[in-house]
Amino acid sequence: QVQLVESGGGSVQAGGSLRLSCAVSGNIRSTDCMAWFRQAPGREREAVAAVDSYRDTYYADTVKGRFTISQDNAKTTIYLQMNGLKPEDSAMYYCAARRRACLKENYADAGQYQIWGQGTQVTVSS
Repeated sequence: QVQLVESGGGSVQAGGSLRLSCAVSGNIRSTDCMAWFRQAPGREREAVAAVDSYRDTYYADTVKGRFTISQDNAKTTIYLQMNGLKPEDSAMYYCAARRRACLKENYADAGQYQIWGQGTQVTVSS
């Protein structure tokens, strides 16, 4: 069983930066694709970025050039470096994992991820 624990959220002003971490424990062979999603009140959960075992990365258009997803060599921690934060980035951020490799056409489908963390709140003020 894989467990995911997020940390690093907080409150920042627009233009600031935050680095989210997702600690992965358990059977990491079940984590071929790791992703960050976010959900703001009243809105659907949306994919932010994903990384797979080959270190291929995928980004939502809204965060390209501002956010960077990465993982350590042991695949025990996934990071999301967020720069140039905007008020519209405010949301609960979730780490997610699935056994299937990331694919450009479906990495953003939340229904294909079996394992989720509890989330960490990010608030960006203008």
